[in-house]
Amino acid sequence: QVQLVESGGGLVQPGGSLRLSCAASGSIFSIFAMAWYRQAPGKQREFVAAITSGGSTTYVDSVKGRFTISRDNAKNTVYLQMHSLKLEDTAVYYCNIDTGSYYWGQGTQVTVSS
Repeated sequence: QVQLVESGGGLVQPGGSLRLSCAASGSIFSIFAMAWYRQAPGKQREFVAAITSGGSTTYVDSVKGRFTISRDNAKNTVYLQMHSLKLEDTAVYYCNIDTGSYYWGQGTQVTVSS
């Protein structure tokens, strides 16, 4: 069994920053890709960013240059550093890991509002 615990969400003004964390624990032999998704009210869940075990990263166009995904393999943790936040970044953010099976976190709310 694998558990993912997310943290770091909250309320921030436009232009502000937040850092999300997602720590994986349990029966983990190795983690291949780690990723962040988000789901805004009334919308489908969308891909935000991913990082491979080798450190290669991918981003959705709307966050390029503002968000940075990173990982600490020793801690089985993935991070999402978010800068220059916009109103449209408001969503529940979910982490996802690939261990050969896929696991999701419970989600953390990010609200960008003035």
